[in-house]
Amino acid sequence: MEFFDIPLFDDDFYKMMFRFLINILFLTIIVRFLYYPRTRSKDYLFTYYMISIIVFFLCFTLKKYELDIGMALGLFAIFGIIRYRTDAIAIKEMTYLFIVIGISVINSLANKKMSYAEIFAANLVVVFAITVIERFWLLKNEISKEVVYEKIENITPEKRHLLKEDLEKRTGVQINRIKVGDVDFLKDTALITIYYYKELN
Repeated sequence: MEFFDIPLFDDDFYKMMFRFLINILFLTIIVRFLYYPRTRSKDYLFTYYMISIIVFFLCFTLKKYELDIGMALGLFAIFGIIRYRTDAIAIKEMTYLFIVIGISVINSLANKKMSYAEIFAANLVVVFAITVIERFWLLKNEISKEVVYEKIENITPEKRHLLKEDLEKRTGVQINRIKVGDVDFLKDTALITIYYYKELN
């Protein structure tokens, strides 16, 4: 049965929903159980889920049509230039964004030449790689913070230990390394970036 020359239902509906469930399953594992426990940041959860869902249905819809190599490359070029003008996205968050887009594309565009075993294997390899890197290789999560420092006599290399001790006393964290940025001699201040390891629960 058709409505305005468009079928009301076809068998691809079941295929679409089953693959969507696969996509949501692995998306949740990556975003909720691998990304979130390490960062405790909810800022990107909505973004990751919605971009993944939209990309999945977009690619599944485009799969209905014959796409030449130029169209496919153009599609990925559009995703490649996506950026948010309001806030800069950190490298790690951008990497996870690329992961959720890639997973959605794999799960939606796989054709008859790719079995469900291969689809699950591809997803599992991505999850395994993230797990190994996040939980075993990156045992310590180094974060940075910029501070305006007024004792510029301590920024010299020979007094670096005094600078480190003073900053640790003021911030209450054990500093791993220090980077001295812009120095304002008129105001006797310096912009300093401190790096320290975030305690993981």
